[in-house]
Amino acid sequence: MATLATPQPCSSKTLGLLKASTPTIFCPPDRIRACLPQPLACLLHTQHLPTHRAHPHLHIPTSQPPAPDSPPNPGQLKTVHIPRDCFSRFLDIASLNTSRNKETCGLLLGKAKGHKYIVSTLLIPKQHSTSDTCAMDEEELVLQFTEERSLITLGWIHTHPSQSCFMSSVDLHTHSGFQRMLPESFAVVCAPKSTPSVGIFRLTDPPGLKTILDCNAKESFHPHPDLPIYTDADKGHVKVKDIPLEIVDIRN
Repeated sequence: MATLATPQPCSSKTLGLLKASTPTIFCPPDRIRACLPQPLACLLHTQHLPTHRAHPHLHIPTSQPPAPDSPPNPGQLKTVHIPRDCFSRFLDIASLNTSRNKETCGLLLGKAKGHKYIVSTLLIPKQHSTSDTCAMDEEELVLQFTEERSLITLGWIHTHPSQSCFMSSVDLHTHSGFQRMLPESFAVVCAPKSTPSVGIFRLTDPPGLKTILDCNAKESFHPHPDLPIYTDADKGHVKVKDIPLEIVDIRN
């Protein structure tokens, strides 16, 4: 149940891909502040992590065979490609919080390529969390990062450390801001103690997006009308692919 910043139109640009073997990049916030406005790329330094652990019980959504890269029909969503190892690598990063029954969240960034979007970067922002909430801190660092590196926020990802794989009312309201800005936006929920353990979701449109945007409930967790509010995006426009993934962690 994460609360993230609504994406801003000014950050909708593009990002080059790195190879899958690229080590995780750690970019301390104080280094960002100290050297601005120089490009963030010159501030990043690498730190090798142990090979990420296998998750034998991790259920990875499968995608249908690729369709030709043709322009979508009017009103049709563009296809989004997400790296297959994104889920297991994110769970490795979140493992410490998960062991403490705390959520972890991240942003899925990328670029437009032809008639589709490609997720190439998993950004882990500064954040604070509980067992059923996660909120991003110092959002200006994320905005600076995305603008300097010409990124598009394509989706977001977070854990449910002890619950099942679903979209809570908080998640639905968080995601409505993303999907209102970019119809192709999607949300990934990783629930390592549940089966299935990974879900890729989006609000239905109609009726889900308008239902959530029109909801004025004051309580964080609250019921919504008995409607198909959200659906599985990986059965639609989001495709899991064997493509490179860069991880940038700015928490430390």
